[in-house]
Amino acid sequence: MLDSGQQAADDFLAECDAIYAVVSPLTEAELDAPTLFKNWSINDIIAHLHLWNMAADWTLHSPDKFQNLISFTMGRLGEGMGHVAMQNAYFDGLKGRTLIAAWQDYYEPMAARFAVADPDARVNWVGPDMSVKSCIIARQMEHWAHAQAIFDVLGKVRINTDRIKNVAHIGVTTYSWSFRVNGLDVPKPKPFVRLTAPSGAVWEWNEPQDDNALHGTATEFCQVVTQCRNIADTSLEMIGEAATAWMSFAQCFAGGAETPPAQGIRKKA
Repeated sequence: MLDSGQQAADDFLAECDAIYAVVSPLTEAELDAPTLFKNWSINDIIAHLHLWNMAADWTLHSPDKFQNLISFTMGRLGEGMGHVAMQNAYFDGLKGRTLIAAWQDYYEPMAARFAVADPDARVNWVGPDMSVKSCIIARQMEHWAHAQAIFDVLGKVRINTDRIKNVAHIGVTTYSWSFRVNGLDVPKPKPFVRLTAPSGAVWEWNEPQDDNALHGTATEFCQVVTQCRNIADTSLEMIGEAATAWMSFAQCFAGGAETPPAQGIRKKA
């Protein structure tokens, strides 16, 4: 994980394929079922992932298309249109199995394009620009995060692999962002983070500290930093005020401050 553009693109592709395996057999009615994420349907989630895949892909090789898409999305959102309505307007009603096929048909060649691109090249985004490798890792993170709502509503137990390390890394490295986006001073030093991977490996970040640390599974940590779970619904152990405060509003994604789900709200059906 995190060692090359090829690996990052492979991880993105594997994440998409894992989601596709779950949603491709679903009926039209099942795809239209609301989830516990803002009442979005599975269709809404896949449309969201597909739209921003296109944005990420176009920022890599078609900057004019990227700018046109951003103008459309930001313009509609600025007019007060919600994300789901904006997506529906852009895709002109694309949904169901046709949407699933369009998303898959796009993400596969997209992954191939990112695999051969210079991982250190800079690309534009809605906020600050980023490296090509960071861009495709961010796409993996968003797919992993939004797919949790799909697994939950279908009552499926999710089997994670060690490619989740990419998501955990974003979660750790957005420690300061989580405070700043909430208008708070950033406590220093950063907590020591020690996570157990799905494989049983141990991953560590930041300087070891006995009184300022976070311990637990990588899966639960990723669920909290992507706001798929309330910290109280996990067994993560926080030591010290900084780690405890961080996990109460951790946010590894861009945009304005979002409130994590209340205890017990996000869960497997």
